[in-house]
Amino acid sequence: MDLTYAAGPTQRTAVVKSDQGSLDTLPLFTDGDTVAGTVHISPAPGKRVDHLGVKIEVLGQIELYFDRGNAYDFVSLVREVMTPGELVSPTSVPFEFKDVQLPHETYQGINVRLRYAVRVTMQRSYGNTVAQEFRFLVRNAGIPPQLDGPGIKMEVGIEDCLHIEFEYAKAKYHLKDVVVGKIFFLLVRIKIKHMEVEIRRRESTGSGPNTYNESETIAKYEVMDGAPVRGESIPVRLFLSPYDLTPTYKNVSDRFSVKYYLNLVLVDEEDRRYFKQQEITLYRHEL
Repeated sequence: MDLTYAAGPTQRTAVVKSDQGSLDTLPLFTDGDTVAGTVHISPAPGKRVDHLGVKIEVLGQIELYFDRGNAYDFVSLVREVMTPGELVSPTSVPFEFKDVQLPHETYQGINVRLRYAVRVTMQRSYGNTVAQEFRFLVRNAGIPPQLDGPGIKMEVGIEDCLHIEFEYAKAKYHLKDVVVGKIFFLLVRIKIKHMEVEIRRRESTGSGPNTYNESETIAKYEVMDGAPVRGESIPVRLFLSPYDLTPTYKNVSDRFSVKYYLNLVLVDEEDRRYFKQQEITLYRHEL
């Protein structure tokens, strides 16, 4: 089996990392798009294939890795495209699903994945089923959140040893934005070796006693190398576009959430680490 989408060479695509770590180029859709194309079915030369019908499905699924085998379908559309019969030569079958609701973005996480696929299923006369899936991606540009509120401004201190103040211009960023801020050293009585800002992603899956939280560091950005002095001000300018980020996801189909944090880390000469983190909101403002 093979599949070509109706848009042909003009079909939008995007590159994502597969389960095995390779980079795959897949068709890209957004909420409300029409998913249409042609499925090509070719029996082996000289062979006749009896079948009980062919159906095509558009699927959107959430799979929790600790509950494999129980995928949750939040999109499930089916079309019967061939009635029972036999195939003696290659056959091309068109299909169309108009204005499909694709509410959630494709996501590949530590404990969960959200995936979309076009599945073609042929029920054979002998009881065995032939099925093949063709994955596609969904990304949705959201409405930018209100940015009228204040930025982030916090103080961090270790009594009589260290007192710093850091501020970021805002707490909400689009995926190609730049984090701009400053770090002020008000009191320094420990020997700081270096300082960095991390972007950390926290993934929450499940609910109640079966809630799993996993955190991973997406990016590290060194903002200072060497010992600061009292009164010193260190600028922060962190570009988000080079990193593998997603929007913030809140309670997707009651299955998972994804949050992001800016984590300020200081390391002293004895390799002790001091850190303070602050949640930020990420959103996609264009595809």
